[in-house]
Amino acid sequence: MYDVAIVGGGIAGVATAARLQRRGLSTIVLEAHGQPGGCAGFFRRRGFSFDVGATTLVDFGPGGVGGALLEEIGSPPLEREELQGYVAWMPDRVVTLDRDPAAWAVERARAFGDSPAHREFWALLDHLAAAFWRASRRGVKLPIQGVGDAIQAVRALGLRNLGLARYLNWTLADALKRAGLADDRPLVAILGMLVENAVHSTVADAPLVNAALGVTIWGAGQSRAKGGMRGFWQALAGRYRELGGELRVGRAVERVEGREGAFRVVTRKETVEAARLVLAVPIATASRIGPPGLAAALAPYRERDDDAAGGAVVVYLGVPESEVAGQPFQHHLVLEDYDEPLGDGNNMFISVSGEGDLGAAPAGCRTVVMSTHCELGPWEGLSPDVYAARKQEAGERLIGLARRVYPDLGRNALVREFATPATYERYTRRPRGAVGGAKLSLANANQNAVPQDVGVAGVRLAGDGTWPGLGTVACCLGSLIIADDFAGPR
Repeated sequence: MYDVAIVGGGIAGVATAARLQRRGLSTIVLEAHGQPGGCAGFFRRRGFSFDVGATTLVDFGPGGVGGALLEEIGSPPLEREELQGYVAWMPDRVVTLDRDPAAWAVERARAFGDSPAHREFWALLDHLAAAFWRASRRGVKLPIQGVGDAIQAVRALGLRNLGLARYLNWTLADALKRAGLADDRPLVAILGMLVENAVHSTVADAPLVNAALGVTIWGAGQSRAKGGMRGFWQALAGRYRELGGELRVGRAVERVEGREGAFRVVTRKETVEAARLVLAVPIATASRIGPPGLAAALAPYRERDDDAAGGAVVVYLGVPESEVAGQPFQHHLVLEDYDEPLGDGNNMFISVSGEGDLGAAPAGCRTVVMSTHCELGPWEGLSPDVYAARKQEAGERLIGLARRVYPDLGRNALVREFATPATYERYTRRPRGAVGGAKLSLANANQNAVPQDVGVAGVRLAGDGTWPGLGTVACCLGSLIIADDFAGPR
């Protein structure tokens, strides 16, 4: 019998397992797919390695949330390239979102205005971001479920910043409205793209604190592992196995029976026994396969959040180096039309592998991953012919939009593949092909978020469906909370 069985081999699951294994507990990870990764995984085609979802690592440097994970499990520093930032290609301007705070302050004043209202707005976002990044690195835990959580939250945030807690009830739109900037189309557009990517939300709905973190995510230290997410997984999964952990792939869990001290995790190939359980899978999946009592505990959250799911359309290109030459930045945001809603090809994110990164692409080539958010419904119930045509049209639209940045992109592609929510459902087994957990709002974030502990003895939840939400850094923070619960603080 294992001390802990972890269902789901994405970042949240393997990070939790590695921490627990390092702290002396015996663990096993059961992953349905043929390799670990989940929505932060990868696949290979003709010598190219493509990142499935996440393309960057956030806060993995010394002192960061991800850096603390690597330090705790005794992993050597990752081979990674520090990213200088993004370039945003908007309908009427080009904006450089520089990693350096001073350079970004100058650029945003140039691009969006330097009025007292603008300065007031950015000062608030900067203050919130600094305070809550610091709190994240100090191990803050939400929702607060007891006196211990409250004390830890005060320590993490700091007494001088306690007043910022009032902004937990604000949206990003509230801050813009207070500053008199709610009708500033370029400013609202850039913020909308950033919060869509970071918290899968909108300017109207995004909780202000989460939005402030998302808007400053590149300044917190964004990097790309050598070899992309394949390189990251070679390091993380390899270190977990070195610690004595077991990672079994091709193990789709059908159900969990039993109770704390005697869980039985049933797959088609085997049944694994464990004293405790971590479900690092979407909330709907956890509800379906979980032990007695879990579905009832999750029912209120599912009733609230199941309709708040979203997906993505993604283009994967393997191209000659010449098609992406001439741009010093590897990551770009592109917006076509201020007057159209975000998503569905009106805006997109572009990620290009680093020059000379032979773990990602053959010599003289690069990988390019482009994505746009979408609703799930329009991709469901289609005939094969209609689905194929819609998929092709969506992919070609993204390539066309990306040619504003790279005019020759895709003209001589060696690999050219498109993905939709249906693709994600097939390969990641996520219900409906949803990515990134629920779209964040005041109703489901922070103190209202799904906690790791929903009251079923011996069971913890991990991943982007729980607090603090989606992203590599969020999954690392969630893993720390569970490790402290099950094994005690370091």
